[in-house]
Amino acid sequence: MIEAPGEYQRWVLAARPRTLPAACVPVVIGTLLIRPLTINWLNSTLCLVVALALQVATNYANDYSDGVRGADEERVGPFRLTVSKLVPARSVRTAAWLGFAVAGVAGLWLSSRTSWWLVLVGLSAMLAGWFYTGGPKPYGYYGFGELFVFIYFGLVATVGTAYVQHLNIPTRAWWLGVAAGFMACALLEANNLRDVDGDRAAGKNTLAARLGRKRGAWLYVVCVAGVVVGVVGARQLAVVIAAVVLYLPALRMAFSEKKGRELVVLLEYSARAQLALGALLAVLLTTNSYWG
Repeated sequence: MIEAPGEYQRWVLAARPRTLPAACVPVVIGTLLIRPLTINWLNSTLCLVVALALQVATNYANDYSDGVRGADEERVGPFRLTVSKLVPARSVRTAAWLGFAVAGVAGLWLSSRTSWWLVLVGLSAMLAGWFYTGGPKPYGYYGFGELFVFIYFGLVATVGTAYVQHLNIPTRAWWLGVAAGFMACALLEANNLRDVDGDRAAGKNTLAARLGRKRGAWLYVVCVAGVVVGVVGARQLAVVIAAVVLYLPALRMAFSEKKGRELVVLLEYSARAQLALGALLAVLLTTNSYWG
């Protein structure tokens, strides 16, 4: 019998730390598009707080909504609070809204320093995070999760962070936003490929669930191809080879015969690849800013 995690550890596990690179990498990239000596570090820090708070809040909201719907009854992935019955569902819901509140406060502060139009962007992000699996018609159950992830953890996070530096958007920010968005989508596909059988049983029709385990692996290929397109468009050609090499173990796993719990490692591979590519881009962008 598996021992239940402790009171603190269960909240950490449910926050899903392996998904946090999706929040951090685009903010780092967006920040380092600016010459280091002109970076507004307070604005960048606020962007990071917003991104991390939204990610954690969305993870808790997903935990709560899937749990009360019964979609996690056949869970094979990371620990979930609601379905475990170790924590009352209302407490998980409260934690989600607290996360959204933290994002909201940081976002309001950031908006007061830059542009109030960002309030609308932040509000749309919070609503998208909640209705991913919440509400009467959760769009994540209809195969639109990738679109949410691509927009908010790719384009919005990268371009938004670049914008709040000096209130303009470098062209490369859009291309690197594409790359970051597809990295985040690769994390989502790793999760959805693992959960194909359980999601189908629960009526959660993600793109992977619609295609099935074998054909769904091609979704992962599309994500990696999207990363390559983004870095090529940003003229970071040295990153192309690195991207292929870093994602190769994950691609092999995606096309293997493994399924269910055996695919938990696919999420690890995806997170490591995103962190490594983010670090490489950070170094190259910083170098180019100094010498370009």
